[in-house]
Amino acid sequence: MKICIYGAGNIGCYLGGRLAAAGCKIEFIVRPYIRQQLQQYGLTISDYLGVQHTIAANQLQLSDDPQVAAQADLVFVCVKSAATAQVAHELNTVLTNKTLIISFQNGLANTEILKQLLPDQTVLAGMVPFNVAALGNGVFHQGTAGALYIQQHMSMHQLINAFKTAGLELKPSSDMQAIQWAKLILNLNNSVNALSQRPLKHQLSIREYRQCLAMAQMEALKLLKIAGIKPAQLTALPAQMLPAVLRLPDFIFNRVSKNMLTIDPLARSSMADDLIAGRSTEIDWINGEVVRLAQQLNLEAPVNTKLVQLVKQAENSPRAWSAQALKQALQI
Repeated sequence: MKICIYGAGNIGCYLGGRLAAAGCKIEFIVRPYIRQQLQQYGLTISDYLGVQHTIAANQLQLSDDPQVAAQADLVFVCVKSAATAQVAHELNTVLTNKTLIISFQNGLANTEILKQLLPDQTVLAGMVPFNVAALGNGVFHQGTAGALYIQQHMSMHQLINAFKTAGLELKPSSDMQAIQWAKLILNLNNSVNALSQRPLKHQLSIREYRQCLAMAQMEALKLLKIAGIKPAQLTALPAQMLPAVLRLPDFIFNRVSKNMLTIDPLARSSMADDLIAGRSTEIDWINGEVVRLAQQLNLEAPVNTKLVQLVKQAENSPRAWSAQALKQALQI
């Protein structure tokens, strides 16, 4: 089974690295700056449990040419959401055989975009629940826990076994909308984390930051209820209970969260990485999804709208928000 990772950033390098270390044949389509890093240092993947594997540079199949996807049995699309349509057009020019394409991306619309622009291919939704940080020198680190999900399909057995061999759980689901919304509810913290400019574990240890996240989640959950969408349960607690837990005093939250959150000190959100690197973020495909849902319902989402505004301002002029200042800004 030959797998092409289209968009080898944090998630693409990590998933591809885990599978390559387990013996899968992986082709990486990468941007020049990542290709240069991997050619110099190789690819190292590690996680919060102590797993670590390094694949030497001369064992990596790296390219910036979409043509390499033509020979793949599977294509993992791992690019940022803004690039989905471009990738679909590029794949449409090179894929001649029936190919299975899996979107391992943030947001809710990427799978549909790929399906619309690649009508002759089989496109499935996937979900990566955990955080992956780029630590430099070709090192990609999984800092939080969680099982991967993929849209149920009859030809998934071999891929599920490949992930199992790689030490990752891949679960099939017949309701990916519920899975993706559940992940998005958790990912609403990406904006709070990025604005705090703190590691995830430190940020979540501060009650006012958690209250900011709780406000964003409560707003999203109310809209989902009106829309008749019930998010799946990805954590020890149902999504509907998370805001109440987040608002608990620090000493109680720290006790409760030991069984709910597995985060190591290296973990930070990909949105924080983007701000640090001066890249555009995926805010429109995370908090922005809540804003769009509100618009579809002829309602408003002021908390998530404000977070979108603040992150876009930070893309041009980075600023570390204190917990108190951010909470005040969101109390509209």
